[in-house]
Amino acid sequence: MAEDLQIITGNKADQYHSLIPQIKGLLEGEPDLIANLANVVAALKEQFGWFWVGFYLVKSEELVLAPFQGPVACTRIKKGRGVCGSSWAEAKTIIVPDVEKFPGHIACSSFSKSEIVVPVIRNNQVVAVLDVDSDEYDQFDSTDQQYLEEIVNLIAF
Repeated sequence: MAEDLQIITGNKADQYHSLIPQIKGLLEGEPDLIANLANVVAALKEQFGWFWVGFYLVKSEELVLAPFQGPVACTRIKKGRGVCGSSWAEAKTIIVPDVEKFPGHIACSSFSKSEIVVPVIRNNQVVAVLDVDSDEYDQFDSTDQQYLEEIVNLIAF
């Protein structure tokens, strides 16, 4: 298991290429879901410095807050509500360049300006979502989508 992350600068793809093997090392041999979610969130926050990074787990008919890094957050989100609930309902990644323009956006923090939400899909069911917020507009793109989808697929649920 890696004890320290090697943080690199440069273009986004290079940063993900450096980070993904390190995340694999953090997950290797650790069966506990919460520990793994916590380390993935910490690694992403440390590498990219985003405003908020965290998971929500599907429990019954709600998304429930799970490991995260950043300011306090919304605890429960209904299916179809906000960006997270929409990603869950549609079972697809959603990139929002300006959260104020997203219909039904749930403002957990007024500092959040852009967002990407990646569903974690197992056996054709969304079991969680990875939510990442930036305090800058238009921070997420197809590069983030590609690599964040790869990262969530590394986690055993």
